[in-house]
Amino acid sequence: MTTVADTRKTLSERLRSVPTSYGVYMWRDADAKILYVGKARSLRSRMRSYVAKPASLAPKTRELMARTIDFEYIITESEQEALLLENSLIKRHQPRFNVRLRDDKTYPYIKIDLTEEFPQIYITRKTTNDGARYFGPFASAGSVRKTLTLLKRLFPYRSCTKAITGNDDRPCLDYHIKRCIGPCIGVASKQDYAEVIDQVILFLEGRTADVVRNINGQMFEASDELNFERAAILRDQLKAVERVYEGQKVLSMGGESLDVIASSHGPDEAWVEIFFVRQGKLIGRDNFMMSNTRDISSGQIITDFVKQFYDSAAHVPRTILLGEQIEDVEVIESWLTQKRRSKVEFFIPQRGEKRKLVEMVRENAAHGLERMKAKWAADTEMMNDAMSELEEQLSLPRLPVRMECYDISHIQGTNTVASMAVFENGKPKSAHYRRFKIKTVEGNDDFASMREVLTRRFKRLKKVQNGASESEGNGDTSEKDEESFGEVPDLVLIDGGKGQLSSAIQVFLELGIKDVPLASLAKREEEIYVPEDPDPIVLPRSSSALFLVQRIRDEAHRFAITFHRQRRQKSSIQSALDLVPGIGPKRKRMLIRKFGSLKGVREASIDDVAAAPGMTRKLAEKLKEYV
Repeated sequence: MTTVADTRKTLSERLRSVPTSYGVYMWRDADAKILYVGKARSLRSRMRSYVAKPASLAPKTRELMARTIDFEYIITESEQEALLLENSLIKRHQPRFNVRLRDDKTYPYIKIDLTEEFPQIYITRKTTNDGARYFGPFASAGSVRKTLTLLKRLFPYRSCTKAITGNDDRPCLDYHIKRCIGPCIGVASKQDYAEVIDQVILFLEGRTADVVRNINGQMFEASDELNFERAAILRDQLKAVERVYEGQKVLSMGGESLDVIASSHGPDEAWVEIFFVRQGKLIGRDNFMMSNTRDISSGQIITDFVKQFYDSAAHVPRTILLGEQIEDVEVIESWLTQKRRSKVEFFIPQRGEKRKLVEMVRENAAHGLERMKAKWAADTEMMNDAMSELEEQLSLPRLPVRMECYDISHIQGTNTVASMAVFENGKPKSAHYRRFKIKTVEGNDDFASMREVLTRRFKRLKKVQNGASESEGNGDTSEKDEESFGEVPDLVLIDGGKGQLSSAIQVFLELGIKDVPLASLAKREEEIYVPEDPDPIVLPRSSSALFLVQRIRDEAHRFAITFHRQRRQKSSIQSALDLVPGIGPKRKRMLIRKFGSLKGVREASIDDVAAAPGMTRKLAEKLKEYV
């Protein structure tokens, strides 16, 4: 049997042939999963530091190398190129031992598409170089919605998605309550609307004083032209903006624009707080959780945060204040300078107002982490009680730390799908949720559908355990699927009664699975059935264990219903645009975005359609023939 010492010796010998170039390295485990991604100025020197005597390594590095049996590296032209590649690989593979932003790929942005005639304001989770303005990232969709609610209250931009012709018979409610200037009915020109969007952009950039000045000028101009109704509207808007402006904390920063970053540690997480100062005023703040921070210094945490946050951030300020020194500061400054297209610098202030500001951000991070710890403690205690009660009531062989629940969804046997919801330590683990299209069952047969789903899921488990992987459906099996399906659940819960449980038992018998406990939850009386017991287990209505199984059952049901609706809508709705030769999904999306709806496409002239991105005159004429 190969020992850790043998593996270390083998790795050490192989590392002799690694070049001394710039590059990125990856440590892999026995299943070829990437455990850690790092960058180096000299690959050989950096990687050899990992195979030193275990006693000289940090605990986390020791654990990493105890699992490592293989490595891979990629040579790059420069350290900056290595930095970008490292970020990309961490986001793609989410290695277990890397410090990383939680679910950073899903952070939302505010998008203003300036290529549109009457730009709309969207929430998006992807930024591209398409001529639009992006603001963010925000920590959550809730943060974005609060900002959009404020913007809508201050600025009368349109919230509709229809094509604006100026010929509508009547406006929507937003116009009547002064939340839109009415371009749809022609009372506001393209220029009038552009001025509103410019104000929104200035506000999001933190240039609130410019917004106040612009609105004030428009108000006096309307008054001079005796347009008192417009002047009154602008006066009310000005008061609303000034209230927000006055509420923004004024800092002794002159007119500087900067970000301020500090962190606070937890056992295996860190709370990173970031304040946004624009034109000398604190216009907003946000916070992010970093995972896998055990045995990691504050400087390294901030380094990893800066790399991952600004990799996707839509705006990089000229100055970034930090609470501690980061690694690779020159490389990161050079990268951000290239991204911003002007000088970017990091500062660690030692005294004065900027030092006080950094300390305020650090204090906010500490308070945020303490609140999170208190919430975790309460939740953890309650969930441990629920899992212990479930273990006792169902006579489980071990605490149900990982629970998987399965549900089937269809309408009269059509578009049948299934879901797998996963809870760990009593909390949803959405990254491990999976959904299935039922492939072998025709019509309304929930029992057969459940057999198919469980067979597919637990065959995958056996393949992962045996070191083999096989694609399911279209495309190769992803590493995330391997991670999810490779975990052995402590309890499999089926949404249904005795019949569904029998289907699950049959699958487990056929696959030879003996160490995974099964149970089913009947909806009507919330009774729990387990194998080899004809009588149901009825938990008290006030039981925390019952609450836990209801939560995971409801999650599986919600996840299945959502997937079923998506499939049903896709199969039942066919736009007339789908029938036009030469109009594929990409052109169809573009046309709907530009003209708002199929009706908007019908009403647009051939010249307007031909002028749309990706269209030609010939294709526009053919489209008009069909629609």
